[in-house]
Amino acid sequence: MSECHNKCPEQTVFDPPTSVYQDYYHPQVVNVLHPVEIIRRHHCVPMPNHQYCFSVKDVYCGGPELRGKKRGR
Repeated sequence: MSECHNKCPEQTVFDPPTSVYQDYYHPQVVNVLHPVEIIRRHHCVPMPNHQYCFSVKDVYCGGPELRGKKRGR
């Protein structure tokens, strides 16, 4: 068997190439704009403002001499 080994020439066989990917990632700045609308809302809020109007009235109740007497005589 060792004689057979010496008589067979050595051969090289190639498989079809296999692709091996090495991915490299590089940062890319992407500006993302977020529009914000500010709405200023104004509200009327009732605030009680108490005001007083005064009137003065004089009432005469009459004295003890007018009680029981008829007027006009």
